[in-house]
Amino acid sequence: MGVRSSSWWSALVLLLALVAVGAIVPAPVVALGPGPTFDTLGEEHGAPVVSAEGLPTYPTTGHLNMTTVGVSDGISVVRALQLWVSPQYQLAPRSSLYPPSLSTDQVTQENQQEFDGSIANAEAAALTYLKLPTRVTVGALTEGSASVGVLAPGDEIRAAGGRPVTSVPTLLAAMGAAKPGEPLTLTTVRGGGPPRDVTLTPGPRPDDPAKAFLGITPATSPAPGQKLTITLGDVGGPSAGLMFSLALVDKLTPGPLTGGRFVAGTGTVDAAGKVGPISGIPFKMAKARQVGAQLFLVPAANCAEAAQNAPDGLQLIRIGSLGEAVSALETVDRGGTPAGCS
Repeated sequence: MGVRSSSWWSALVLLLALVAVGAIVPAPVVALGPGPTFDTLGEEHGAPVVSAEGLPTYPTTGHLNMTTVGVSDGISVVRALQLWVSPQYQLAPRSSLYPPSLSTDQVTQENQQEFDGSIANAEAAALTYLKLPTRVTVGALTEGSASVGVLAPGDEIRAAGGRPVTSVPTLLAAMGAAKPGEPLTLTTVRGGGPPRDVTLTPGPRPDDPAKAFLGITPATSPAPGQKLTITLGDVGGPSAGLMFSLALVDKLTPGPLTGGRFVAGTGTVDAAGKVGPISGIPFKMAKARQVGAQLFLVPAANCAEAAQNAPDGLQLIRIGSLGEAVSALETVDRGGTPAGCS
């Protein structure tokens, strides 16, 4: 074998070795793309995504789909290059979603906490919009916090640190005034029993050690004997809030809100019903159109990006609040055209 042939074979072996390594070694990036979409008026794993007990409910038709961004982690260098040239995906530094200071489990826990918070806000927004009587309750507890073993989800909170609790903001204000290591007394009611005082000693907040952390996700709940439930598998983050609220409004009011149409959308919602921006809207719209959505509810702050990336055949509707979303769908049902994105 000549020198030239030997060099050629050596180069080929090196190239094959690099390809083999590239197919195994993970790239320091994640791939973002269209994620799963779920009908908030439907069922998942045999259970309704959104349900109400002790309140009158009404039949619904059509779809109110929440949308997600898919995240592919642990991809190889070769796979990352394949996705990089695909128009359906976008690469991002892994550290932007999984900070080096946090473990994957910690990131998952934070996403779950955001999701729990979005559920609490969605319920509060719907109850406020419908003008139903409400109470402040424990929506969820953070594992390992001072509240675990003392409080339980569903406990009503009537006072904190001697201050009456009449809304989630008043509870948050009392919690904000608390200091790490200093006991805080809450007046609570569990399961229709008598009021009782419980004392917690908060630890420091993970993101701000100077502030107290009780580990309580507060919720706005309906009157005793009434219950709202939102459940949806392994979905994290806050961006499904608007669609959850709409599903509750649809089920708790006469007449189908969608008019039988396939509506999808996205957006955070706070307890007062204000809709906030989200990320990844091009991926969400692409998936929505793929599964048959006709209308897509867009947070007002995302309208410019949405208009530039809207799939053909998908009507965009600009939304700033839960009330605007309800009004927009009613306008469509009457044959009108609500505000869009441009």
